[in-house]
Amino acid sequence: MADIYLGNKNLKNKDVKIQFTKEQIEEYIKCSQDIDYFCKTYVKIVSVDKGLISFNPFPYQGNMFKTFEDNRFTICKMPRQVGKTTGVVGYLLHKILFNENYNIAVLANKQVQAREILSRVQLAYEWLPKWLQQGIVEWNKGNIELENGSKILASATSSSAVRGQSYNLVYLDEFAFVPRNVQDAFFASVFPTITSGATSKLLITSTPNGMNLFYKIWMDSVNGNNDYARVDVHWSDVPGRDEAWKELMIRSTSLDQFRQEFECEFMGSTNTLIHPSVLSKLVYNNPIQTDRDNYLKIYKHPEENHVYTMTVDVSEGLGQDSSTFVVTDCSVMPYEVVAVYKNANISELMYPTLIDNVARYYNNASVLVEVNVGSQVVNILQQDLEYENIVMTKTSGRKGTLIGATGGQTRLGIKTTKITKRIGCSNLKSLIENNQIILNDYEIINEISTYVVDGSSYNAEDGHHDDLVMCLVLFAWMVSQNYFKDVSNTDIRKKIMEDFNETFMPFGFIDTGPEKDDDLNRVVSEDEWNRFFLN
Repeated sequence: MADIYLGNKNLKNKDVKIQFTKEQIEEYIKCSQDIDYFCKTYVKIVSVDKGLISFNPFPYQGNMFKTFEDNRFTICKMPRQVGKTTGVVGYLLHKILFNENYNIAVLANKQVQAREILSRVQLAYEWLPKWLQQGIVEWNKGNIELENGSKILASATSSSAVRGQSYNLVYLDEFAFVPRNVQDAFFASVFPTITSGATSKLLITSTPNGMNLFYKIWMDSVNGNNDYARVDVHWSDVPGRDEAWKELMIRSTSLDQFRQEFECEFMGSTNTLIHPSVLSKLVYNNPIQTDRDNYLKIYKHPEENHVYTMTVDVSEGLGQDSSTFVVTDCSVMPYEVVAVYKNANISELMYPTLIDNVARYYNNASVLVEVNVGSQVVNILQQDLEYENIVMTKTSGRKGTLIGATGGQTRLGIKTTKITKRIGCSNLKSLIENNQIILNDYEIINEISTYVVDGSSYNAEDGHHDDLVMCLVLFAWMVSQNYFKDVSNTDIRKKIMEDFNETFMPFGFIDTGPEKDDDLNRVVSEDEWNRFFLN
């Protein structure tokens, strides 16, 4: 019994000598060179309907094999129940059998899911003829090690899952369902290690699950902004699936669920502020410039005679919610987001200086600060930094909160209430769904995709954030104001510039008196911006 591993008659022990026949040698060489032939001839899988059967790859699975082999980085957008895991199992099995010292990490949303994939590899391995097998060194729920030095590890996706180890191939299963913070941490800590090798591979497969990092990697590949090859599988690629099958699935679930899980559309959560059909068409762009920590992203530099607004949300700076601002060009329709800032750790003492610099850079943008938390920020901005174009609001009876610096209870910035938030959400929905604003930023789109109904209001879904969305809600509230419509009108804007004192004050901007410094209102040049943010 020394020739079998731990009493398992289907597994060959290490150091067992096999006397190959001529035919077996020819078969071994053929299998090593042709993965399709290897799978069809020797790989067994379990079918729900038929039990143990031979694996006969579908055409799309053969395309997967070729794409995996020809590229270092591959991302697969795949529906439910199309044999995705089966195809990957065949590929992984082939790699460890016919390569020496080939190390693979199988990572999934949960460890049990990763181990399920490994168990399928083990099942297929056990049904191989002994002359095709490598001897077993280690064989358990989390690891396989063969006598040719090849290994497979199964683990949950995390920043520490494969840290400090060298892998020839890392496979990420259902990556869109890994929590966003884990996705980011994984790529920050593990991806540099993967890319350090000249031939190491990264395979990602998933059904879409909103506008998260899987969505971004896929869209960056579509737009030519990364080096990932794509495998795009449709439900109809599986034999036996036709329109009748589609109608049955929709009746059994829902149209939205079918569109996400089988049509593989990138849709947001259910009950989102923005309709899913609109969310799936939102487009982001790569920033043309960032600060060194990627907190501040610039999508367009300021243009002469353009009018900009900056809406500001302030966090407590405890590393939880983020302090954010969004700069929007409101000179023409559609409005356009031109700069975005998001940082969970900046203090309220440092934040005003950043706001001041960026606002001046964007032609002295009008700045609206949410003061439920940010009163200290707006006070420093006005009193210490002497920034002039701070939007003031007032309470005007039944009219509610309005932009204005005279009459009623005036304040610097705006205190968000249920009414102002409701107006802002309604207007934001209208702006986005009627293509009246260009968002540009991936983080904004990601937050919008999880901004959902919460009682009589909208908030971020559990486990997500809405800091950037709230900046857009404030901007959308501004759009509802008559004064905003005037100040964004080209002809009126020219008149404003001709007569500052008579026209600016009603729009809610603060006049702090005579200038103390002739340089106070100049626009920061691009070179100066670079020196401030990049050095």
